[in-house]
Amino acid sequence: LTFPSIHFLTRFAPFQLFSSTFKTSCLSFVLFFFSLLPLLLFWLQVFFFLGGGVLTESIQKQAAPTDKPDTSKPGFGQLKPVCWTQWFDRDDPSGSGDWETLTNLRNENPGKICPKPTDIEVVTLSGNSVVQTGEVIYKMDTTTGFVCKKNDQPDKKCEDYKVRFRCSHPYCDDEACWTQWFDRDDPSGTGDWETLTNLRNENPGKICPKPANIEVVTLSGNSVIQTGEVIYKMDTTTGFVCKKNDQPDKKCEDYKVRFRCSHPYCDDGGIR
Repeated sequence: LTFPSIHFLTRFAPFQLFSSTFKTSCLSFVLFFFSLLPLLLFWLQVFFFLGGGVLTESIQKQAAPTDKPDTSKPGFGQLKPVCWTQWFDRDDPSGSGDWETLTNLRNENPGKICPKPTDIEVVTLSGNSVVQTGEVIYKMDTTTGFVCKKNDQPDKKCEDYKVRFRCSHPYCDDEACWTQWFDRDDPSGTGDWETLTNLRNENPGKICPKPANIEVVTLSGNSVIQTGEVIYKMDTTTGFVCKKNDQPDKKCEDYKVRFRCSHPYCDDGGIR
């Protein structure tokens, strides 16, 4: 069709009627849509509010297993426990000093010390720390062990030390525990004498032949250091002795002692 022909058709009455009806229908649809728009927005809000909550809850449920460890899996919580070995005292400071070296300790105690200890603890046989002794220490680490040289000390003497190392199983001193408390003497005479000889005679089978440690407190629970008293003996060979004549006020507290042993010398109520 040519342009004049199209122009003629647009002026034709049926076409004009159709065009007018179409315009009216479109306008009606637009008005109807806008009348429904508030209701549509309302339901959209309801949908997103409820649907979003359900969706969030679903996501949380799916994420929950990864947020918390699965304790039902084998091996959960079965971390390697770390603990201390038994105490070792291989040398006496009668020669050039006290040599508690790992090389010698391993040779003399095969299988008792782990290949790579994570820590070392050193005390005198009487229970004093290295700091308390004030001595110059040549070596104290998890590679060499412990060495105190007499020539490094002002008085040319070393205390007698014992050592232990921090390892993991099976090097732990699991069987070690404390005996019951003993209080055989009152400080009414020359002092307080809690000696192993007397304690064993009076309590047969209650103390092991070679205790690994000794603990001493007053009956009121104070440590020896807290009392400030001069102690004559406190070790795993003699036991404990406090002499009145060694004290400025000529008095000793009343002490009780216990020893670190292994089963069957443990006190069932004792602390490992």
